[in-house]
Amino acid sequence: MISTLHIKNIGIIGDLNIDLNEGLNVLTGETGAGKTLIIDSLGIISGGRFSKEMIRKGETNSFVEICMYEPEDENSIDGNIIVSREINLNGKNMCKINGRMVTVNELKGFMSKYIEIHGQNDNQSLLDNRFHLKYLDGYVGKELNNIKNKYKEKYQRYLEIKKELKANYGDEKERERKLDLLKYQVNEIKEANLKENEEEKLEEKRKIMLNSEKISKNLNEADIAIGESSIDSLNTAIRALEKIENIDNVYEKISSDLKNIYYELQEISRDISNYKEDIYFNEEERNEIEERLDLIYSLKRKYGNDIKEIIAYKNEIQEEIEHIENLDEYNVKLKKELKETKEQMTVLAKAMNQLRNEYGKKLSNNINEVLEELEMKNAKINVHINYNEEEFFENGKDEVEFYIRTNLGEDEKPLSKIASGGEMSRIMLAIKKVLADTDKMPILIFDEIDTGISGKAANAVAEKLNKISKNHQVLCISHLPSIAAIADYNYFISKKVVEDRTNTNIKLLNEKETIEEIARISSGEINEATIKYARQLRDKRAS
Repeated sequence: MISTLHIKNIGIIGDLNIDLNEGLNVLTGETGAGKTLIIDSLGIISGGRFSKEMIRKGETNSFVEICMYEPEDENSIDGNIIVSREINLNGKNMCKINGRMVTVNELKGFMSKYIEIHGQNDNQSLLDNRFHLKYLDGYVGKELNNIKNKYKEKYQRYLEIKKELKANYGDEKERERKLDLLKYQVNEIKEANLKENEEEKLEEKRKIMLNSEKISKNLNEADIAIGESSIDSLNTAIRALEKIENIDNVYEKISSDLKNIYYELQEISRDISNYKEDIYFNEEERNEIEERLDLIYSLKRKYGNDIKEIIAYKNEIQEEIEHIENLDEYNVKLKKELKETKEQMTVLAKAMNQLRNEYGKKLSNNINEVLEELEMKNAKINVHINYNEEEFFENGKDEVEFYIRTNLGEDEKPLSKIASGGEMSRIMLAIKKVLADTDKMPILIFDEIDTGISGKAANAVAEKLNKISKNHQVLCISHLPSIAAIADYNYFISKKVVEDRTNTNIKLLNEKETIEEIARISSGEINEATIKYARQLRDKRAS
């Protein structure tokens, strides 16, 4: 249940806190005082649309926060669930559930488990036939749920098998297409005959060939600079030092160092000569290197960042080819299991269909009885159940939709195509009354459900709201004394001008104030006669 609602900067609401209670909470008050804004705020916190024009004039943002007390709910903290939504003029949304940031869609999905709003334009569940199935199944109850749970187990396995078959290329054409592609890729990589580090060596060779003239010129200069004369000069110096190396260790060391230089210089000279001989320019060889590198670049674009990755990819797809080619036997087993699962699901789906058809007629009759009490005597609800021979759905093979005929002599049509806003609210009230014991939605909100009705119909609406509130927390905006009189808690909405600004106020009425408010809305005046009438209405509630 909603324990507290905090609204800030929405329309004429400045900063408003409302403490709500279990049972039937009825909000009455002055026209234009902000009653609908309170319902709009509940729509906003439930993930509904928000217009920037709703932000209070002169303010930069609006804020709605709700605290729900659900002690047995897994989402609660110490029994409380705190949800907030802040909307700024720049369009930025900040939604939180128990302090955790969420998107508007996440907020909407979360709150759909707790709050239903029914008003002139807020009966979306009646327009969505997915809810029609939910209503019918809730009415059928435990007998159907037992079958449905077995069906859902089979349905889950059905989805798993279909997914696995798809992953296993259970479709013959798809499998052949995949095999053709994989074999083409393997052959392309095999024909390239790649070797690790090949690309680096080719790049190095290509670089040398592109710079061959420059390399040759400078190697030649280096060779001439070193030349035989330099080596001969070193040899002469070594022989001279050998003659005095036995006189002092210093000369011996110099002689040894010079010999090392002599041998190294000889080696370097030979290397330069060899490099000179290796440097040549061959156009044909260069073209071959370019083509080979182009091939490697092409394979890298397709299969990996380097040759090592390309070879690894080839090994992977070879394994995949082998896997696909050996799937036939396994896929045959899967297809057999799929067939058996579908047969089992069909049996369960037909059992559910039989129950739905049986209880669908009862549900239609019960709703129509309540509609008659709500002064919609010519309206007839008919629950249509279509058994889909081809498809399996999450809840069976049935497609359920509520149809209605609002006037005698007319054809019945889908509910969403024909009912007006006021009719929709009363139809929803009738459905909720019939499903009161099975419907798990904790909070129901009715916005001016009494529009266009009076007398007997108003009394019937009050009675139904009272019965529904035994299983749900109900919030209802009303202008009818019979509904205000039946409430467990009455709230008066008013507006007051403070410092040239209009503000919405709300007050929980005591019993005396409740009698006076019932008297006021019954005739517009509070006098001895209206007070007496209000007490009579209030006494009926007690009885």
